[in-house]
Amino acid sequence: MAISEVARRNHEALFPNHQSTLKETDPELIELFDNWAFGEVLRDETLDARTRLMVQLAALIACQSVNEYRVMLGAALTIGVTPIEAKEIVYQAVPYAGMARVFDFLHVTNEVLKARGVELPLAGQSTTQPDTRLEQGLAAQKQIFGEKIDQMYAQSPKDQRHIQEYLSANCFGDYYTRTGLDLKTRELLTFAMLAALGGCEPQLAGHVAGNLAVGNDRRVLVGAITQLLPFIGYPRTLNALRVINEGTSP
Repeated sequence: MAISEVARRNHEALFPNHQSTLKETDPELIELFDNWAFGEVLRDETLDARTRLMVQLAALIACQSVNEYRVMLGAALTIGVTPIEAKEIVYQAVPYAGMARVFDFLHVTNEVLKARGVELPLAGQSTTQPDTRLEQGLAAQKQIFGEKIDQMYAQSPKDQRHIQEYLSANCFGDYYTRTGLDLKTRELLTFAMLAALGGCEPQLAGHVAGNLAVGNDRRVLVGAITQLLPFIGYPRTLNALRVINEGTSP
């Protein structure tokens, strides 16, 4: 077996002049994977290349794949993902994957950007203030999830209401209201992270509905999962597809 011309060409577009040492130590596995991930899977692509790379970066953070993230971040920057977009993917991961998982990726992102001559810090993207973050976050939640947010507040036990307020002010007020990525992209990245994390199917179902509400239809969601499959494996992919099927119609 050899790496197909299509897979080689797609790989070279992402990683120009990059040769993995695994080609020497594990040539059969690299041939199998590259022919599949950069040939066969890309034939079923429904996302543009920039969106595909951003979705994959988000999933790699959730999977804790620091080394693969470093390589894929280089590919993303090569095909036109901007430094601000790259940094916002990392920021968007904080409320979903947690800072303990994200911390190393922030450092790696900074290292890659500095190596490419990008001056840090980047321009700020925050749009809220301490006295507006709750109100603006709640508005963003309702834009995505509608009246369900009022129901969540109404049904929340008194000793847990602060968690709902954290969701509104912190998760949505601090992060979803940032510039640098539009709402549709942020919601798709969240979907990718939840799918990659695994065990988050109730939240994933909510964000399937959220994606539909902001304009990411079934085709986009299935397309995103298709491009994540090589990196997150079949069990999490099939779980995500089940959630998509329960929330949408073919």
